[in-house]
Amino acid sequence: MDDLRDAFIQAMSRAAATVSVVTTDGPAGLAGVTVSAMTSVSADGAAPTMLICINKDASAARPILDNGVFAINVLEAGQQRIADLFAGRAGASGAERFAGLEIETMATGAPILPGLAAFDCDLQDVDPIGTHHVILGAVRAVRSSDTGTPLIYGMRSYLRAERA
Repeated sequence: MDDLRDAFIQAMSRAAATVSVVTTDGPAGLAGVTVSAMTSVSADGAAPTMLICINKDASAARPILDNGVFAINVLEAGQQRIADLFAGRAGASGAERFAGLEIETMATGAPILPGLAAFDCDLQDVDPIGTHHVILGAVRAVRSSDTGTPLIYGMRSYLRAERA
């Protein structure tokens, strides 16, 4: 099984993805975590739907579930420092990760970081799968920039998107 896991991780490193920081605030506290497992599910229905996957052991997992709101902040090329900060690579934890960042809020009150786009969501459903929570969110508000390109992670490093 370790051979399959290693081969899986190696192959997935070839699947480049945008880098996002999922943030939350509310009674369970201010928290955030860097993710690459984020996608839209549907633009139809009462509200557009987003999907995120968060490790159950991530310090932000419990606050996201307990607060019932979260924002998906799509980072822009050049925001590697923010990605590293919320990935726990800078030594800060919890609310310390937000120190010095320009934060806004939209409909749910979840923190919105500077970046390429933000999706402000009410938690809709959670399904535990293996080591992760698969979380669906109903989008309540959206913000996006007309300039910039997304920060990409692939081949175990940050990459820059370029227009074809």
